[in-house]
Amino acid sequence: MAFHFCSSPSTLFHDRQPVCNSLPSPRKPGFRSFTHSFKPSPLPPQCKRLLQISHVSVQDPIPQETQNASGPDDASANFQDGKSGSSSKGYIWVNPRSPRASRLRQRSYDARYNSLAKVAESLNSCNPTEEDVAEVLSSLGEKVLEQDAVVVLNNAVNAETALLALSYFQQRLKSSREVILYNVTIKVCRKCRDFDRAEKLFEEMLERGIKPDNFTFSTMITCARMCSLPNKAVEWFEKMPNFGCNPDDVTYSAMIDAYGRAGNIDMALSLYDRARTEKWRIDPVTFSTLIKMYGVAGNFDGCLNVYEEMKALGVKPNLVTYNTLLDAMGRAKRPWQAKIIYKEMNNNGFSPNWATYASLLRAYGRARYGEDALRVYKEMKEKGMELNVNLCNTLLAVCANVGYVEEAVEIFEDMKNSETSKPDSWSFSSLITIYSCSGKVSDAEAMLNEMLEAGYEPNIFVLTSLVQCYGKAQRTDDVVRTFHRLLELDISPDERFCGCLLNVMTQTPKEELTKLNDCLEKASSKLGHVVKLLVEEQGSDEDFRKQASELFDSTGVDVRKAYCNCLIDLCVNLNLLQRACQLLELGLALEIYTDIHSRSPTQWSLHLKGLSLGAALTALHVWINDLSKALESGEELPPLLGINTGHGKHKYSDKGLAVVFVSHLKELNAPFHEAPDKVGWFLTTKVAAQSWLESRNLSELVAA
Repeated sequence: MAFHFCSSPSTLFHDRQPVCNSLPSPRKPGFRSFTHSFKPSPLPPQCKRLLQISHVSVQDPIPQETQNASGPDDASANFQDGKSGSSSKGYIWVNPRSPRASRLRQRSYDARYNSLAKVAESLNSCNPTEEDVAEVLSSLGEKVLEQDAVVVLNNAVNAETALLALSYFQQRLKSSREVILYNVTIKVCRKCRDFDRAEKLFEEMLERGIKPDNFTFSTMITCARMCSLPNKAVEWFEKMPNFGCNPDDVTYSAMIDAYGRAGNIDMALSLYDRARTEKWRIDPVTFSTLIKMYGVAGNFDGCLNVYEEMKALGVKPNLVTYNTLLDAMGRAKRPWQAKIIYKEMNNNGFSPNWATYASLLRAYGRARYGEDALRVYKEMKEKGMELNVNLCNTLLAVCANVGYVEEAVEIFEDMKNSETSKPDSWSFSSLITIYSCSGKVSDAEAMLNEMLEAGYEPNIFVLTSLVQCYGKAQRTDDVVRTFHRLLELDISPDERFCGCLLNVMTQTPKEELTKLNDCLEKASSKLGHVVKLLVEEQGSDEDFRKQASELFDSTGVDVRKAYCNCLIDLCVNLNLLQRACQLLELGLALEIYTDIHSRSPTQWSLHLKGLSLGAALTALHVWINDLSKALESGEELPPLLGINTGHGKHKYSDKGLAVVFVSHLKELNAPFHEAPDKVGWFLTTKVAAQSWLESRNLSELVAA
């Protein structure tokens, strides 16, 4: 029996199966009390499966001709149990420090494996020509062993020279196991992410009459997956039954990822359900694909469920998993969950990369988390990471939404100094919007000129912002000029532009409203007609209600509330309280305003959050009248009455509804007072409200 040591090369035929081997140990003759004979333990199941798949291993004993080629040996080389040539299954212990152990180690396959690995290194770096490849492989001798060929190809990382080496070995080997040589060569193509060559090798196999096995297909599938060709992976997976091959659970798990990336969501989820039932091993890449799949479908709870299942199964998330999850939470507008996941990522030892920061910026940007977004931006700058234009524009949009003027200017200057993220039309638009909302007319105009010098024409967003800016400064003629500029640029006014023009009218003196309404009628005939009925106080109440109803029916849902707010504000400014009440009533009937009133046995409340000042004052007027009517009809008031204005303020103003209502309620002498423990709430008791309503009704009766 030939002695050999166990080697530890990487697996050759299947990435997922460890190569195992019992280590026979030569016994030193004459060693008495510490020597004993024993039977080798059986191979573990995974090793048996490996041998069934591959039929050949680098761990196989060296054939006799190889041993002889390594040099002559004395009789002790074949000595077992004191008998030369004995077939005993016993093993002999050899002192690893003895000269004999050194000689045995040199003749073991470990030494040969190392020399074959060096041949593979030379093969990787040589010119991809038959002559150069043949010269490198000639060191293997005239009699090339199939086992040696497998080792060399398995250690190769150059697809071009590997294909030439395969041809070289085929000319010198006569083997019934040629599929193994093709499998390891396809594996080289996978290492190089060269799917075209892998497919050509497969076609060559079929032409030569070589039947592919499970490992052939699993390598082709994983090669397609690594090359970002999910449709190809699906195609090869679905070919397997035609060749009598049955995928194992690892291949099935990989196909969850492939089907997900290929857009076949149903198949991917079906396989995932099966994976959970049959407890397949799923890698982090596949979990990342599942999270992304749920995110694209808008099932953000599904994203979190997959993440929790992943952790429950003991699969550790990688950086891609965290980035995918952060991106999904950004899409879901759940920045608080993005914060939790980011903290967990850091606690698990992962450092954020560019994609991590990009996902965080988008998440904070969508949710208008200005401070968090700026903190991420500063951290990226400190690490020398360049933002692209889209991310910079996301930051500028956040600044515009929350009123961060100085921060926006700093980001814009950074963009101008950058080589990779120069400002585009959206960047200029954001700065003009910020200046316009802040009432900085000269800065907005300067930015417009800079935009023109950079070669960008103002778009509808820029012109909308300028209209808002000039309106706030009560520069009516400039508003009209900007409107005509819009028409000159052949830009059709959209509903938001018309809403901005309508909002400007609520800030414009009555004598100049006709100028703006002429523009409004050109932009939107229905809106212009309704405004004209208000400005010129024309039409009956019935006609006005009909025209306003038709206007709202033809208007997009996203702007109806803004239109109704502005029209009511205009009525309040023009002292047309009856028309304002009509518009509020219409808004409630059309569900433009919802949940304004609430009643419970203990409290009646008026909810004004989201209403403009004029609409809120009108709603208060109507609610007080309703309370008076309830009291007159004998209806019992609840113990508590409240007005909820919300605690927010306008992003470009220090005032909110609550601030205005403090003074307005004093003017009315209403007994509502700010609740110390509930910001934005004004409360009163049944007794105080009833007394005030009765005195108010009496005053009106006397005045009449």
